[in-house]
Amino acid sequence: QIYLVESGGGLVQAGGSLRLSCAASGNTFGLNRMGWFRQAPGKQRDLVATISRTYSTNYADSVKGRFTISINNAKNIVYLLSNSLKPEDTAVYYCNAELTGGFSYWGQGTQVTVSS
Repeated sequence: QIYLVESGGGLVQAGGSLRLSCAASGNTFGLNRMGWFRQAPGKQRDLVATISRTYSTNYADSVKGRFTISINNAKNIVYLLSNSLKPEDTAVYYCNAELTGGFSYWGQGTQVTVSS
């Protein structure tokens, strides 16, 4: 079992920045990849960015050049630095952890609201 605790969401003006954090605890042995997904009202949950233990990253096209994902392997914390935020970035952001064998865990989500 993996437990994920997210923090850092909030309200920000367009053009501003936020840093999201997600700490994993529990049985983190076998943790391969962590990342962020987001879900806007009435839409499906979409990939934002993921990062592996070996620092391999993957970004959605819509956030490339604006968002940066990083990981602290020793503390099992993943960060998402979001710059140049746009109103269309408004969503609930969910942390995800993927383990060996394909097991996947989700955090409860943190709201990010970007005002125009």
